[in-house]
This record gives sequence, C-alpha cells and structure tokens, in this order.
Amino acid sequence: MYLRFVVSDLDRDSGKELGIFHAIGLLRDSGQLYDFEAEHEKFIREWFQAHLEKPLRFTASKPRYYRKQNRAISWFKDSAHTHLDKARELVAILQNHGIVVESLITDRVGYVVYEDE
Repeated sequence: MYLRFVVSDLDRDSGKELGIFHAIGLLRDSGQLYDFEAEHEKFIREWFQAHLEKPLRFTASKPRYYRKQNRAISWFKDSAHTHLDKARELVAILQNHGIVVESLITDRVGYVVYEDE
C-alpha cells in the first residue's frame, strides 16, 4: 500500500494536488513559518535529503527524451514508518497554519519510474 499527503491546491504542471513538501516550501519561501517551525522544517528537510535517495532520472526513455523535466509524484510505502513519521511532522506544521492536509491511500500508484526500500 502507498500513501501520499496532499493539500487542496493544484500543481500547475501536473494538475495534481500539491504534496506536503511543495506546500511547506511555499509557506517557508513566503516567510509565513514561525521561527521554531522554520527551524524544525529545515531539520526535517535535511533529514529527508540524507535518508531519501533521489532518482537520477524520471523517464525510462533513452535520448532524446532524457532531457524531459524531472518531475514526479512521490508516494510513501506504508512500511516506511520513520519516513511517514517525519512527513506527519510536516503535516502538523501545515495544519497549524490552517491548511487542510488529506491522506491518499492506494495499492496502485501508476507507472513507477523509481522505487527504493
């Protein structure tokens, strides 16, 4: 099973709901986070950078399509307990600012370009 946390705003590129990383980045960049939230968000962001491997590319196609924009919709496996706990800390910050966060759950996420444990 896979989980994704989203807000109601739509991403203009994908047409899908914004994920929590994008949503909290918008809050951070607009200066709306309280100092203690900004510090905690930075800690969580750095934790994910250290503990969540990033794919090198987002397409299985060979050149000429390999230069497509590197955009994807990310999902958590339900077995990724520590990652989900950290994500829920970001959810709490968003909710503290009145942003409604929804949990999406599915067994099928579509075409998987990259997957880790």
